[in-house]
Amino acid sequence: MRTLMELTGPRWKRKDSALKALADPMSKIVKELQSSLLQSKTHSFLSGCDVLLEASSEQTDLLNHACFGRPIATTEKDKQWFQLGLEEAFYMHHALKCLTVVGENDRSMNEEEIWESMKSKRKTFPDLYRAYLHLRSKNWVVRPGTPQYGVDFVIYRHHPALVHSEYAVIVLSEGDGDLNDRLRVWSDLQCTLRLCGSVAKTLLVLNINKNGKEATFPSCLEVHSIDERTITRWVPEQCREDCTNM
Repeated sequence: MRTLMELTGPRWKRKDSALKALADPMSKIVKELQSSLLQSKTHSFLSGCDVLLEASSEQTDLLNHACFGRPIATTEKDKQWFQLGLEEAFYMHHALKCLTVVGENDRSMNEEEIWESMKSKRKTFPDLYRAYLHLRSKNWVVRPGTPQYGVDFVIYRHHPALVHSEYAVIVLSEGDGDLNDRLRVWSDLQCTLRLCGSVAKTLLVLNINKNGKEATFPSCLEVHSIDERTITRWVPEQCREDCTNM
């Protein structure tokens, strides 16, 4: 199977965008963010289905460049708050090990407590995080896809200011019952493919193979595997035999 990087090419927004991305790779930006948060021993606060993070001016720039969370407008001129999604916050805590999460009881939480709390807030969290971890580990920029495109994520090769997103991502898993019923019927698949085509994105389906293990942390992250599949529309006109040479 070909890898994602081989299937399509990036659509850069400016002529010099590719050079800028090459000179400042996303992996380097994330490491700089990781170092800054570690040095400041940054705490974040779990609030509903979001995690709030107070950032310095340097961290604000790094969070924006690394595409984590979104800034929240406040009246405090010397402070900037960021709203992180559950997958983003857990990635920064678990994978980057640079973020402490404080629970709703004002007490720092360990990994197992954060996992169980986030799983209780969103039943699909284990599968979505496994997919998020998989994509971020390949240096894709991962952003929420539900508000605009009705998918789980959209992914970029670098910062969205430099390049258009290439894939719309839907996460499925075996035996998930009614947790994610996407693409179960033909009409949903057709509508999703038409939408992706209209915004020049390829539909990427990530199937979480649980291999007989439930979503128990941390074993699920080690045992569960991911199968990547791209789906495109079949256009009959492009598949007809050329009868002119018969």
